[in-house]
Amino acid sequence: MKNFVLIGAAGYIAPRHMKAIKETGNNLIAAVDPHDAVGILDQYFPECDFFTEFERFDRHCEKLKRQGTKIDYVVVCSPNYLHDAHIRFGLRIGADVICEKPVVLNPWNLDALIEMEKETGKKVFVVHQLRYHPAITALHKEIKQDTSDKEYEINISYITPRGKWYQYSWKGNEDKSGGVITNIGLHFFDLLLWLFGEPAENTLLHSSATSASGTIHFQQAKVKWKLSIDALNSGSNEKLADNTAIRLLNVNGKDIDLNGDLSKLHTVSYQHIFRGQGIGLAEAKNVTSLLYAIRKQRQIK
Repeated sequence: MKNFVLIGAAGYIAPRHMKAIKETGNNLIAAVDPHDAVGILDQYFPECDFFTEFERFDRHCEKLKRQGTKIDYVVVCSPNYLHDAHIRFGLRIGADVICEKPVVLNPWNLDALIEMEKETGKKVFVVHQLRYHPAITALHKEIKQDTSDKEYEINISYITPRGKWYQYSWKGNEDKSGGVITNIGLHFFDLLLWLFGEPAENTLLHSSATSASGTIHFQQAKVKWKLSIDALNSGSNEKLADNTAIRLLNVNGKDIDLNGDLSKLHTVSYQHIFRGQGIGLAEAKNVTSLLYAIRKQRQIK
């Protein structure tokens, strides 16, 4: 049984990590979040120590180390712009790190973290759980086994409505979240790189605080993508309900619906990490660089 601590326990995604830690037979011994609405801990680790101040959490982790309690993993579920600092914290205390997407917002930050991995001998793993969706693993296998010159036509539509709160939170601040392109679209861009390799060309057609669209050309595929947090941007005449999302990947005219219960994919991600098959920083740099290049086009315009 390995010991985990978690940064960002009150966020939307943290319960999926708690569940993954529990389902893989491990223990969450401490967590921190400036917000104290973390009753979800009772479902998984009621004995977990909890802190609302990072300084007290830091001191507690050091105390555990001095007492001989090893912290094997630090899980980072904090806001995107804090990931870099919290990953560094994990490496400094001698733990491996599991980080939610995006691992960082800028590719040069990854270079520094890779150097820190070498210095500490510890590893950082990124959760890109959609790679383990059964339909995606089947598509990956099909593409890798395809020896023809066929070009794939890909259309991506990811419409995930958010209320007014979104723009007032850190998620609505592009400097802190990476904007819609990064915060909403990262998983799909990661899938494209995993499926088709490095892109030959990418074009940003539209970008706003609530939506973005563009095209990407790969050697083996042409991709059109559309992202939105606007319920009216579904492509139909009906407004999406607040709790409804469209996660649609169309491959050569065939729809792959990625809706449904995705929570179990975090557990699968953890299992891959424990088997030595986790997604590391070197691989995460590919999608980080692509997202930065797409966002940069908006600034140039």
